[in-house]
Amino acid sequence: MKTQLLGQSDLEVTSLAYGCMRISGTWNPAEFTPAHEEAGRKALHAAYEAGYTFFDHADIYGRTLCESIHGRLLAESPELKAKTIIATKCGIHFPGSPNPDSPHRYDFSKQHIIDSAEKSRDRLQVDTIDLYQLHRPDILMNPTEISKAFQILSDRKIVKYFGVSNFRPSMVDLLNANLEDLLLVNQIEISLSHLQPFEDGQLDSCMIHDLTPLAWSPVGGGWIAADLLEPENYTESNAKLHALIGDLSKKHETSRQNICFAFLLKHPSRIIPIIGTTNPERIKDSVHSLTFELDREDWYRLYVTARGEPLP
Repeated sequence: MKTQLLGQSDLEVTSLAYGCMRISGTWNPAEFTPAHEEAGRKALHAAYEAGYTFFDHADIYGRTLCESIHGRLLAESPELKAKTIIATKCGIHFPGSPNPDSPHRYDFSKQHIIDSAEKSRDRLQVDTIDLYQLHRPDILMNPTEISKAFQILSDRKIVKYFGVSNFRPSMVDLLNANLEDLLLVNQIEISLSHLQPFEDGQLDSCMIHDLTPLAWSPVGGGWIAADLLEPENYTESNAKLHALIGDLSKKHETSRQNICFAFLLKHPSRIIPIIGTTNPERIKDSVHSLTFELDREDWYRLYVTARGEPLP
């Protein structure tokens, strides 16, 4: 279940990451209750029990609640820290922050990156953030300023390694050229319902720059892994894909979600799917996607069916 993050990294992580975006149960701090915290802890414990070591956060998840839940768990169970590789992200401002009329925006200014990292580290109650990512591309980003921020965070041992999220290939080129190939990952949306990275150069870029692709929403928001295709997701193309996933799940005696993960794991860029469910049984079941491999014929059957049209 182990894999090495690419680049100049000594981080050995699980081949699946556990995504902590939903463990707060709400993104409204005013609605957060002890019951929400208990459910989040159960999800985290299920991930640890299943063998996950790689946990994906962001400062905006649950509006900081998700980092805090995990941090409290680690503080109370310090033996888990040795089993935990923490990834988190910064750079998104919600509307109304810091002023009522402030717009939704992105911010990769040096001070914001540094301040955000320090706050995330404190909420997570760890000495060092293993992997720190810039969340969504800031059009005003200055690579020199980002480089200085990263150097400060590294020198202060606040962050060990760095990455990006949702970056198009040209932005990876620009940033990596100024960071002397310090980046380790690009976290992007990849699934059978979102095939663009296979065709738009994103995965090629990862392989060229020795970046590990982290796949968010690897089951397309859930519909492709659901037992039934709901009417709101029904199209003739979706129905064919849904049926094929079902056939392959029977062939491999596994769940539908594991077929979706196996599809991503087959790619030579060494994609790491981020498992986002909070259902303990689904969390534990996900690791079975590592016990089999799709052959090329079945992989292309899925790909072509998901495309909705034949290959050229």
